[in-house]
Amino acid sequence: MRLYQTVAVIFSDLVMTAVALVTAYWLRFVYQVRPFTPGDILVLDDYVRLLPAILPLWALVFTAFGLYRLRRTAARAEEYVQVTIATTLAMALFAAGAFLTRPTDFSRLMFGMFYLINMALIVTGRAMIHGVIDRVRRSGRNLKRILIAGTGELAHVVIDKMRLHQEFGYRITGMLGQDADSAYRGIPVVGGLDDACEFIRRFSVDQLYIALPLSSYEDILGLLGEVGNEIVEVKVVPDLLQHITLRAAVEDLDGVPIINLSATPLRGLAGSLKRGLDVVAALSSILLFAPLFPLVALAIRLTSRGPILYRQERMGLDGHSFELLKFRSMVVDAEHLTGPVWTAERDPRITPVGRFIRKFSLDELPQFFNVLRGDMSMVGPRPERPFFVQEFRERIPRYMLRHRVRAGMTGWAQVNGWRGSTSLERRIHYDLYYIENWSLTLDFKILWRTIANGLGHEHAY
Repeated sequence: MRLYQTVAVIFSDLVMTAVALVTAYWLRFVYQVRPFTPGDILVLDDYVRLLPAILPLWALVFTAFGLYRLRRTAARAEEYVQVTIATTLAMALFAAGAFLTRPTDFSRLMFGMFYLINMALIVTGRAMIHGVIDRVRRSGRNLKRILIAGTGELAHVVIDKMRLHQEFGYRITGMLGQDADSAYRGIPVVGGLDDACEFIRRFSVDQLYIALPLSSYEDILGLLGEVGNEIVEVKVVPDLLQHITLRAAVEDLDGVPIINLSATPLRGLAGSLKRGLDVVAALSSILLFAPLFPLVALAIRLTSRGPILYRQERMGLDGHSFELLKFRSMVVDAEHLTGPVWTAERDPRITPVGRFIRKFSLDELPQFFNVLRGDMSMVGPRPERPFFVQEFRERIPRYMLRHRVRAGMTGWAQVNGWRGSTSLERRIHYDLYYIENWSLTLDFKILWRTIANGLGHEHAY
């Protein structure tokens, strides 16, 4: 079944790519989304002749991104993000070759439409295939028979996840353990660990999940040795769930597998892509808000003495400090008598102009330059001052994990209303959710909600 599914996905990707090319040609030159000179264009056959170059390139790039290594438990959203990235790379490589060899022949607008239509159609094709496979598995076909070694909390977690995602196509035949009278959510204990080989053969088990605690180390080794000659996939669920703080990842140390309990998804290619988008977004925002910079600066200069910009030390990626830029909104030496304190509502230290620019977050416009320098990202946990970091790290569990990624101008906590003097614990909860579940889709969602909600906020003071 997996072979047929892989062939279906490859076929769908390539057909959708060909359809996208023809559709883009029709929109550009038949429907005419923009006027053109008929004598300056190529006919459809000239574009169709590009398919022998396009289709192998697309297949090669998609293979490099692992998009044809299909797994039952793969997250669909992540797959579609990977499709977007792979299509972008494939399009960039093809465009570079096409316009270097024949720079004036091809329509750039048509290829731009082809790129967008191609992404949409490939994702649609894959979603349709997933939908068909999900229905097949929910109907009781194409199932993997599962046997779980263990009856404790770890085994219960595995059962809950499998029952939650029936589209994965798992049928749990039973658990192995000492307590033969117990059952969990209708899954019985069918025997002891010594009976593993017998039940693997009796139930034609496809996969054996070893979900035993670390204290059962000798039992795990014995079980691995016992089932070594059985035709069954063996998967070990590490008894580390209570210690996993972010996304766990398996790393390789010269052939030795190492489990990283605090890996973040914002490393490698994903981190580079996010950084590239940050640079583009920051430059675009600086150009967009350029008229406001001199107006805010002039208002500050005319209404209060002191510098226009305020520089403050904040803690960022991996605990390194950086200098945050803001338009000054308070009187000079505002913390001379109080020391580091949080801003309160109707804070007397805030100037009249400062109150206005803080209300609409205009004081944060210079932080686009922090994004360009690499101190910050467009989206991420808001940075805090080292003084408060030292206080919060002692009081709030897992607080320092928010520094595993770049601080952001806006974040998941902020768009959900947790900013200013709101609950710090809830804010950290949302920050960690963002880190654990990061995707480009989530970043775009946060940016969109930031824009849609407007710059103003009831807790911005």
